[in-house]
Amino acid sequence: MKVSVCVGSSCHIKGSYDVIDELTRLIKKYGVEDRVELAASFCLGDCASGVAVMSDGIILHNVNKENAEEIFCGKIYPVIKG
Repeated sequence: MKVSVCVGSSCHIKGSYDVIDELTRLIKKYGVEDRVELAASFCLGDCASGVAVMSDGIILHNVNKENAEEIFCGKIYPVIKG
């Protein structure tokens, strides 16, 4: 599964690189390195809602370092585990 984090100017200012670092940590923590391709992406078209992350074709809004694990466990991990 490909997970893309927006690094466009708006998301960059809102902490997209912190989100990438946290998602990297979570991917390792949950042992799914072989099933997740984490990538940076330019604008995902959701500039007003904080850092945007696309997972399985769905845009997840307002992701930040503090809520990344909740979003990962609730929205991304269940799809990976199928």
